Amino acid sequence: MSAPLDALLDQPIDDTSKGFPCGRPASRLKDIGLQGWNLLRQDLPLPCAVLKESALDHNSQWMRRFLSATGTRLAPHGKTTMSPQLFHRQIEDGAWAITLASAQQVMVARRFGIRRILLANEILDPPGIAAIIEELRRDPDFDFYCLVDSIAGVERLADAALANPPGRPVQVLLEGGIAGMRAGVRDLDAALGVARAVAAARPRLALRGVEGFEGLIASPDHAEAEARVGAFLDFLVEIARACEKEALFAEGPVILSAGGSAYYDLVAERFADAGLGREVWPVVRAGCYLSHDSVSYRTAFARILERSRQARTQGDGLRPAIELWAHVLSRPEATRAILGFGKRDAGFDAGFPVPQVWFRPNDRHPKPVPEGHRVVALNDQHAHLELPAGSPLGVGDMVGLGISHPCLTFDRWTFMPIVDDDYRVVSAIRTFF
Repeated sequence: MSAPLDALLDQPIDDTSKGFPCGRPASRLKDIGLQGWNLLRQDLPLPCAVLKESALDHNSQWMRRFLSATGTRLAPHGKTTMSPQLFHRQIEDGAWAITLASAQQVMVARRFGIRRILLANEILDPPGIAAIIEELRRDPDFDFYCLVDSIAGVERLADAALANPPGRPVQVLLEGGIAGMRAGVRDLDAALGVARAVAAARPRLALRGVEGFEGLIASPDHAEAEARVGAFLDFLVEIARACEKEALFAEGPVILSAGGSAYYDLVAERFADAGLGREVWPVVRAGCYLSHDSVSYRTAFARILERSRQARTQGDGLRPAIELWAHVLSRPEATRAILGFGKRDAGFDAGFPVPQVWFRPNDRHPKPVPEGHRVVALNDQHAHLELPAGSPLGVGDMVGLGISHPCLTFDRWTFMPIVDDDYRVVSAIRTFF
């Protein structure tokens, strides 16, 4: 464990953090697992989002095997969790780097000891550029990469490095994009124009590879979406080949990076056959593999298993690690219950949370929620649960729900307990959104 992370674990947590027991004395983060708390014993205030330790372990091991089988490197999106403890867990599992999306996120990761960072974004704000350049000068072990997709952006980075030299080149990846979508060059001519500008800015800048994000490609027709993803990945390889032909890359392996949490199998497959004539490092950036989910990425992972023999042969697939627990607050109608969580507690952009298990205090074990129970609406602090006739749920019962799109649930909790399979609290994480 790194010294900066030790400092985080020594920080006190108290009941000003949602999910920490009300009225209990503060505890150091590293001592949370010593308190003897159990979710089912109602030691934690509901609503409460928890992580299942067994699922985190399982998902870590699965991804490690997949990376080994495909010869791919992992730079998981740290913005998913913004938890330095989980960053270090991923590094210990073999992650090559942590991917982040803003200078502020980079500063969080640096404070807690992350040495290699891929900022998968253009960076243009002067304070952010200055802070990163200062980190590069201060720490020779800091290995940093960011994106460029315009000559203007290249010039801004190069000018900042000239005014305040970091002592080594700022490493950049050229971002390829998709018409009508997010950032990134749209065609090969534009890509080469930007790459030539980076080469002209040597030694202040160094072009280390090509990058893109395919996760915004969507279609109700899976085959069509996957064909479009493949075409986009081929475009990124085309850019890399053209840059190599003109000797625009800096020394060292060429980094080819893409792959959110839905198509990383296709990225691994396409980039393995890039054919650049020099060493290539395929880097996928799946961020949600560790926590997984019960809706959107569960569906996406099922498609990965259909497409990829290498994924199918790595043992049992990914498991949801996040559970959101809430009380039944009210049964105002025969076919409706009100649960004690809402928009402030769970993401809902990719689907409402899904009721999975329920527990009546003093029972021995949670039971599966019968079919026909579904969340149909969310308010700030309340969830509307549609019930079938004869539902066993009553006021005071506890309901455990799976979530969709982990990013937008993590960002609602600064403190999340980690529990074993009997819901004993064994540790906890902090997040920094």
